[in-house]
Amino acid sequence: MASSVNSSPTPGILPNSSIQTHFLPKTSQLSIFKKKKPFTFASKKVVSCKASNGSQNNERSSPNRFDRRDVLLGLGSVYGATNLVSDPFALAAPVSSPDLDLCEKSTVTSTSAGTIKVPCCPPKSAKILDFKPPKFSKLRYRPAAQMVDPEYLAKFTKAMELMKALPMDDPRSFMQQANVHCAYCNGAYDNGDPSHELQIHFSWLFFPFHRLYLYFYERILGNLIGDPNFAMPFWNWDAPPGMPIPEIYVDPNSPLYDEKRNVDHQPPKLADLDYSLEENLSKRDQIKSNLSVMYRQVVTNKTATLFLGKPYRAGEKSSPGAGSLEQSPHTDIHKWVGDPRETYKEDMGNFYSAGRDPLFYAHHCNVDRMWNIWRSLPGKKRRDFTDPDWLDSSFLFYDENANLVRAKVRDALDTKTLGYDYQKVNIPWLKNKPTPRRPGKVSAKGQAKAAEANNTTVIRNVFPIVLDKLVRVEVPRPKKSRTKLEKEDEEEVLVLQNIQLDRDVGVKFNVYINDEDDETPTGPEDSEFAGSFSNIPHNQNKGGVKLDTSLTLPISDLLEDLDVEGDDNILVTLVPKEGKGLVSIGNIKIDFIRE
Repeated sequence: MASSVNSSPTPGILPNSSIQTHFLPKTSQLSIFKKKKPFTFASKKVVSCKASNGSQNNERSSPNRFDRRDVLLGLGSVYGATNLVSDPFALAAPVSSPDLDLCEKSTVTSTSAGTIKVPCCPPKSAKILDFKPPKFSKLRYRPAAQMVDPEYLAKFTKAMELMKALPMDDPRSFMQQANVHCAYCNGAYDNGDPSHELQIHFSWLFFPFHRLYLYFYERILGNLIGDPNFAMPFWNWDAPPGMPIPEIYVDPNSPLYDEKRNVDHQPPKLADLDYSLEENLSKRDQIKSNLSVMYRQVVTNKTATLFLGKPYRAGEKSSPGAGSLEQSPHTDIHKWVGDPRETYKEDMGNFYSAGRDPLFYAHHCNVDRMWNIWRSLPGKKRRDFTDPDWLDSSFLFYDENANLVRAKVRDALDTKTLGYDYQKVNIPWLKNKPTPRRPGKVSAKGQAKAAEANNTTVIRNVFPIVLDKLVRVEVPRPKKSRTKLEKEDEEEVLVLQNIQLDRDVGVKFNVYINDEDDETPTGPEDSEFAGSFSNIPHNQNKGGVKLDTSLTLPISDLLEDLDVEGDDNILVTLVPKEGKGLVSIGNIKIDFIRE
């Protein structure tokens, strides 16, 4: 029987205290799209000049360690304060579980190595069961991987041996389970429209899909060893003791080992949660950076859209915008582990092959754990979506009995309903709030004038811009004075729109606000650091279709920390860290999220 939640103070968002959901009638996937006005770019002022940065060392370089002439200074567009989430005319249809008869081979490309076709489609089944919550007598507790004892390790190792020994055509086999990620993430399915392929990254589907994926994977492991209470470990990369790759995954004789990993990132090397190719920090600085990344990505991103990702509905083109944790550290860990010697950065460094590394599942268990932590933090904005198009989006998985099961997002809202929770460990980053690099107010106006005085010329029509060098854009704020109630009800955000790049390239750039120092490195521990954009190579079967997405960063707390809440403009600095010249940005603006 359908159940309903108590009326929520904000439509479309679940209260922290509730895990019940309401069922509304589905709308057809053939719902009519609202016609929207053509998007236009506006620009008033740009200062640019041609120069290059000659630094090629492998040490952590300053994001602003460029010749001052190697700067593009633009004026961002002004748009009204709107709600980024609520669009009553948006397509109203949940993403449906795919038709396996229409599944295609995934396409994997590389500029240097060409194209390969990878068979990722699962076995077909004439019958699909609807998911039912499991019956259990006690919760399973997923342990921190660095803390497991020999008895647990023996059980886990045996389960993995048995999974890898299953026939290839068994949907519970290790390779078939790895292919689940390949199919959903590399263009094997469409999204209710043959012209739009399904992609569960860069949207609000990221967290619930992976939670359900891990749930079925874990049930298979437990069934193979006859232990319904077996729980997978999580890679505790958010705390210093767990930051290196767990030792249980680096024994070459273990079924937990994968040879396609970066050989320079083996224990005791600490994971870099803000990874870019040029970074090389001391252990102390790496821990400080990692803890600051965690605070910013979890604590500062207070709304469902900011943390979980942007809405993605049936028939829509993929990748509207990732949530904060998906961007970092999720993506950065993938790229940090992947093997740069491999053609396509396998295994973890490419969506098609990520599930072939057993470490992938420990990584995503910790990602899943972050969803639980985020919901537990204080603040009325930290609520899951209640939009029925999110709740009724569905996926297909094979269970421990090789039955094909259809599970919905609403089935994934509470880990305890699924029968598991996480071992309680220290969370050191909860009080690791970034601080300004130097005391005192730093205005955008003063920085813009300084940049203009350094042999620059003014040009017009800056957007779209190609990130082939450091770029500075002065962005007007549509609303400077906000009441206390407005600050409580809305988040001021910086929005980078129409971020376009080839899907099969690795790209990363950092975003800074009012960062005046061109010599000293700015890092996640500094308030001026607003966030990052990062891409894991992946593909669609439709050739030539670029990734076209967005990045939304919360800046309410940042502006308060920098003491510039009353300023008319902010100065946004974009610094390419990987893939210079391979990504363009269509527009930058400030907006407000109300959830």
